[in-house]
Amino acid sequence: MAEQRPVGALRSVLASHNFRRLYSTRLAGQFGDGLLQSALATFVLFSPERQPDAVRVAAVFAILLLPYSIIGPFAGVFLDRWRRRDVLVRANLLKALLTIPVIVVVGAGQADLILGFFVLLVLAVGRFILAGLSASLPHVVSGRELITGNALAPTSGTIAVGVGAVLGVALRAFVGGGDSGSQVVLISALVSYIVASVIAARLAVNALGPDRDTPVDTFARVAHGLVLGARTLRDRVPARDIMVTIIANRFVFGVLTAGALLLVRDSLNTTAQADAALGDFALVTAGAAVGAFLGAVVTPTMTRRIGIGRWVAIVLIQGGVVGFGLLTATALEPSLITLIAGATSIGFTGQSVKVCADTVLQREIPDDRLGRVFALFDMIVNVSLVAGITLTAFASPASGRFTWGYALCAILLIVTAAWYVGRTRRRNDAATG
Repeated sequence: MAEQRPVGALRSVLASHNFRRLYSTRLAGQFGDGLLQSALATFVLFSPERQPDAVRVAAVFAILLLPYSIIGPFAGVFLDRWRRRDVLVRANLLKALLTIPVIVVVGAGQADLILGFFVLLVLAVGRFILAGLSASLPHVVSGRELITGNALAPTSGTIAVGVGAVLGVALRAFVGGGDSGSQVVLISALVSYIVASVIAARLAVNALGPDRDTPVDTFARVAHGLVLGARTLRDRVPARDIMVTIIANRFVFGVLTAGALLLVRDSLNTTAQADAALGDFALVTAGAAVGAFLGAVVTPTMTRRIGIGRWVAIVLIQGGVVGFGLLTATALEPSLITLIAGATSIGFTGQSVKVCADTVLQREIPDDRLGRVFALFDMIVNVSLVAGITLTAFASPASGRFTWGYALCAILLIVTAAWYVGRTRRRNDAATG
């Protein structure tokens, strides 16, 4: 059978009405996430009167990511039992409702635990939605088109977050800035979540699975399901191995996130230049999004030609040598262009590995366990990301010139690439032997 060309595969995926609706739900929701994140960044991390220290930088990300990471696997169990279409409709509406207290707290000028609590609730629901979107994808595309769907949907979502963040910064400035400007951006995010819910409601009730009807869960069944998901991941060796690459990749992306934040705030700008620093950070984020887009475009073709194992190794080495090489150069001689180029390289690596990881999990894990495995996957991603951010926040100087840390990240990616190639080769030898 002739290999399907990338353009043909993309057309085939987009021909599915259900895929387009699922895809549009993702874009609307993640665009709103970008607006939300830009409003919070301007309010907490890039406000001259609220300049955070390293502890607060780490605390902000920990509050946003870690608590849901702990409860995330339980969400996955429910994703395997509730109609995923209903989850997308109702969870997006809940997300919009929970944004209202965030708007009120920002209007009161309170950058404290109250704000952190409500933001945590919004993003917890958001992570639940993303796990549901990933678990739903095999119901709208299948076979060889699955890797194309994995390349297009999550990557477009990442780009939508970046676009939302950039437009959020521009919108805030357009309406006059300040806390009231952040409120306008948050209201726009709320509208985006409602739009995502309306789009999801156009899907058929059973269009996204799960495939099997199961009895109502008790807490014991939820706990048992969590254990079953972990065992499934442990026993499926290709899925387990790809998770190691994700852990390494998300850890170093956390280092990039915190390092870039410190570099633009304290090395490329002064404390008084908060708006300029925010603009620079938006450009760095855009660079990472462009890299992610390129990774999504190239990955389906390259994995068909050389296989997932080799491609994962190549992109990891690329991220170590090029991405963190440029980040190290920025630490030695601060330059916005060099920082953006490094972020683009690391974004390319990150999205390429994620597309491969999503595909391996969807191929290896039975559908009735896929939701809980993706929730575990999401937990691992978040914990690894926060670990990288926390290390950088505490170990890096305030200037972000964390030279030795960036060099260690380069080594970590290269070593992970060598390990993964070896594991893949041994599995292939065992299969042919």
